[in-house]
Amino acid sequence: MYSCQTDCVEKPLCKAFEKLGHIVGKNPWWFFTIPLLISAGLGAGFNFLPVLEANDLEEQFTPVGGPAKSEREFIREHFPTNDSEFFIVQRLYTEGTYASFIAVSKGNTTLTSDALNVILALDEKVKQLHISDNNNVTWNFSSLCARKSGSCFSNTFSNVIKNILTSGNKEFTYPIMNGVFIGSTVGGVELKPNSNIIAAALKAIKLDYYLQEDNEEMKAKNLLWLKNFLSVFPKELMNQKGIEVSYFTSVSRQEEFEGNAKRIIPLFSITYFLSIFFSITSCMRFDCVRNKFWVAALGVISAGFAVLSGFGLLLFCGVKFAINTANAPFLILGIGVDDMFVMLSSWQKTKVKDKVEDRLAKTYKEAAVSITITTLTDVLAFYIGIATPFRSVQSFCVYTGTTVLFCFIYNITFFGAVLALNGRREASNRHWLTFRKVEMVPKQGESTLSAMCCVGGAYDQESGTESEHPVYLFFKKYYGPFLTNGWTKSAVILLYLGYLAGSIYGCLHIKEGIDLKNLAFDDSYAIPFYDDANEYFSEFGPRVMVAVTKSVDYWDSNVRDEIETCMGRFENLSYVDRELSESWLRVYVGFHGTNTSAINTEKMFMTNLYKFLQLLPSIKQDVDISENNQSIKASRFFIQTINVNNSVAEKNILIELRELAKECRIPLLIYHSAFIYYDQYLVIISNTIQNIIVAAAAMLLVALLLIPNPVCSLWVTFATASVLVGVAGFMSFWGVNLDSISMINLVICIGFSVDFSAHISYAYVSSAKGNCNDRAVDALYALGYPIIQGALSTILGIVVLAAAKSYIFRTFFKIMFLVISFGAVHGLVFLPVFLTLCGICGENGPRINPAIRKSYANVRFNKGQKNTEKDQG
Repeated sequence: MYSCQTDCVEKPLCKAFEKLGHIVGKNPWWFFTIPLLISAGLGAGFNFLPVLEANDLEEQFTPVGGPAKSEREFIREHFPTNDSEFFIVQRLYTEGTYASFIAVSKGNTTLTSDALNVILALDEKVKQLHISDNNNVTWNFSSLCARKSGSCFSNTFSNVIKNILTSGNKEFTYPIMNGVFIGSTVGGVELKPNSNIIAAALKAIKLDYYLQEDNEEMKAKNLLWLKNFLSVFPKELMNQKGIEVSYFTSVSRQEEFEGNAKRIIPLFSITYFLSIFFSITSCMRFDCVRNKFWVAALGVISAGFAVLSGFGLLLFCGVKFAINTANAPFLILGIGVDDMFVMLSSWQKTKVKDKVEDRLAKTYKEAAVSITITTLTDVLAFYIGIATPFRSVQSFCVYTGTTVLFCFIYNITFFGAVLALNGRREASNRHWLTFRKVEMVPKQGESTLSAMCCVGGAYDQESGTESEHPVYLFFKKYYGPFLTNGWTKSAVILLYLGYLAGSIYGCLHIKEGIDLKNLAFDDSYAIPFYDDANEYFSEFGPRVMVAVTKSVDYWDSNVRDEIETCMGRFENLSYVDRELSESWLRVYVGFHGTNTSAINTEKMFMTNLYKFLQLLPSIKQDVDISENNQSIKASRFFIQTINVNNSVAEKNILIELRELAKECRIPLLIYHSAFIYYDQYLVIISNTIQNIIVAAAAMLLVALLLIPNPVCSLWVTFATASVLVGVAGFMSFWGVNLDSISMINLVICIGFSVDFSAHISYAYVSSAKGNCNDRAVDALYALGYPIIQGALSTILGIVVLAAAKSYIFRTFFKIMFLVISFGAVHGLVFLPVFLTLCGICGENGPRINPAIRKSYANVRFNKGQKNTEKDQG
């Protein structure tokens, strides 16, 4: 028999906690009061929450330093828009400021003349909307609208509707009509065979109303007009005949997203009620003295103090608070209650006749490793997540990691003081509710009901500890022997192989990226608009800018040929419609025809170009000429993408376009405002894997330092990886994409999946039993009930989020539910069986010094405790 121990950190840690427990036990009121005062003081930081809320969608859910952001700055500098004089939608470098509505024929039929009249009436009502500023000056759409050639930039198709109603002719060319692209305006079209002429079928029309963005004053007026639109327009939709209308504005996505916090806050009270109820119920005893009602209730409140202190401190420090961080309190509640059960379990194994400070010292000594491992792995997982390039992830991780630390601190101070005060009550044999002394033995002739209410203080006379909970015996007598049966093991192995196969299959089919639709509530007015746009207007995707970023010799035919070659490569992509490309250079060269002498020298090229651009103001916006008209600093072309209607297509088009731009000898960049969000595809997988690997390595290091057996640490790592694969795989079955929101939860997965596997593995290798099956039963006997308590308490802490009408919070629930469920199944089913199949048990296996067993948080409540203590002596 040989020794394999790594307890150089674990042993002194246990001693330090033992001393702390003794101090807390002697001075409970200090440790009860000080955390209350600290929480009250730091809680004042919530006054800064309204100022520090960071809910900008682009800032929070797009990667920091994404290429599209720098590309946008280049476009902004060289191709500024002119909303008040010559506005063109396709040349916007942002989404613009706008209101929109989509009218769809009811029953998926062709829009009738009556329906077209209704659409025109709605169009007029939108244009009549007006606001008043602080000076009582009225501003209507015509005074705020983006302008082209002195008048409002109009919905081209509204004029077509008028022509259709006047002439009765519903045929027109598509997607180009009179030189204008209408692919994003008309939906559900049916073309005549071998033609670009639309037949009678026309199912959907989308009308946009763009506003000027020239200055801050105008932007403020625009915001008022858009809010008026959202307030008035829905009322105009009542009882509209023949059509169904959905609507949207440029501020809708942001406003709907910001509404998440207000609608999720009421769920906090439900969560705390459920957690307190569960904690009290699981700690309930029929003995009126040993009842842990106040311990359970104050244990949950301790987690609330941690949230108050952690959040308050960071708000005092000016740390930005993203909306998804509102998930953290639900999670912290589960962690705090889990640690409470660990400490309470250790307290209940101490001898009831010992001094309170001695009982608490032993409790701290035994709980040190378990609580510290849980805290360190969770905190490290969260703090490692701060390195991600998403602000929303950074905010969640720093707030949650800091609050977990406070949760740990309050558990070993405030909750320890609660245990000590409750211990003093029990030592004087006082009733849990009235605090009056009661008899330990019922009086002769006293009724059973009276004895339950007024008699208490019983304990196990043989071991000197509190009576054992019946669930522990269930694991020892029934579940443990059943699980270690040969046939059961075979079934468990087959079950695990099925789990692993399903998980791997799910991982291979996981989708990437956050759908902006998911940032709105399920019952939001924006959802029908997204659905209609996807169904009727998804054929044509972003109109992408291809910009030449440096001054090149456009008058050189070789340079022009190279530009044409590059454009040809873009146009040959399956996601691009080459017939819809737009190039100022092609138009300019074509304008001169065979007269190449007019463009083959620098002087002639620039002189003629200046004259040419005066004739075509729209093209003028695509060429950035130096002030002296001697050179072209930058220019741009346009390509039209098609069928970019899912995350795979979005990722592929972005990667392929950028790769082609790099291969071109002409310095190019490609840009569209949607690429700001597409950039997440380039980093989401690599950053998730990186964070998981780093967090797993940190977890393994913690396990090696604090669990005195390296074999145990390896089993913990194996179980953690298995849980992680399962969560990643099954979240794809549950409709959860890999995005910045789920990335947070996968990082959390590392910290949480350690807990149950670490407990079972450590209990197994530290068992004094010689037989593998007996060791597994012994570990389940010791930890089965605490694992169930911890899993249920965490799930109860987040279960209310399942009812949330928000993708963000439902995603958090789904992944955390998978993490806790799979972690518990690994701890209670898979891992005990696998441990019995390995060769570390028996006479030649690595054995843990019996003295070290005391360091484990959930040492068994068995009647052989006296013999164990003799061995330790």
